[in-house]
Amino acid sequence: MRKNIVAGNWKMNTTLQDAQALISEIVHMVQDEVTGSAVEVVVCPPFPFLSAVGKQLPEGGRFHLGAQNCHQKESGAFTGEVSAKMLQSVGAEYVILGHSERRQYFGEDDELLSQKLKAALAAGLKPIFCVGETLETREADETFNYISKQLKDGLFHLSNEEFDQVVIAYEPIWAIGTGKTATSAQAQEVHAFIREQIARAYDAEAALNTSILYGGSANAQNARELFSQPDVDGGLIGGAALKSRDFTEIIKSF
Repeated sequence: MRKNIVAGNWKMNTTLQDAQALISEIVHMVQDEVTGSAVEVVVCPPFPFLSAVGKQLPEGGRFHLGAQNCHQKESGAFTGEVSAKMLQSVGAEYVILGHSERRQYFGEDDELLSQKLKAALAAGLKPIFCVGETLETREADETFNYISKQLKDGLFHLSNEEFDQVVIAYEPIWAIGTGKTATSAQAQEVHAFIREQIARAYDAEAALNTSILYGGSANAQNARELFSQPDVDGGLIGGAALKSRDFTEIIKSF
């Protein structure tokens, strides 16, 4: 069965001291308040803090360390870049790939992301692969065509064995940082569509076992309703992940 996952994307926020204080609060709150809930918690701090934050995570439990990006090459003369192998060596288990901000601000396309996926998987990381449409695409009634192309070009080249390691995050770009959130019905509609595409590209079992997260401004107030949808398996959380109480309440929504 697929996993319920709440992943916190800290983006380019916090100092080392802030990061250590935040993860300490989150760990203690979750340990005290979340019991018997089958949900994995993935924490994705900025690169410089990965090792320090990772050392504060309890071993063998629900907490996992993730990174926000990786380079497509294992090593080389790529000043300022970080490889998947480097991330794995400091304890990362997950890596976010294809986030809308990477696509928009850094020009990452599906061809590049397919290379990054291969690199992440080769290093033993589990990719959280992001797809999602802009407001213009949604208003033009092209959401399904757009997401289908993202999946086909960026993800569906993987083998069945490789695909088994992938988590998908649906992030409606029009709902990120805008204060808008897709309704639970809108989220469910797209998540169900993504699962149908997986079944067509692979098989019904792969579709059933793939975790699909919602990544469009989920918060402590709407998480319970979103997560109650049959095809929404958790969230990729942005701003609310920087607030220990809010993030814990989202985790408790399961």
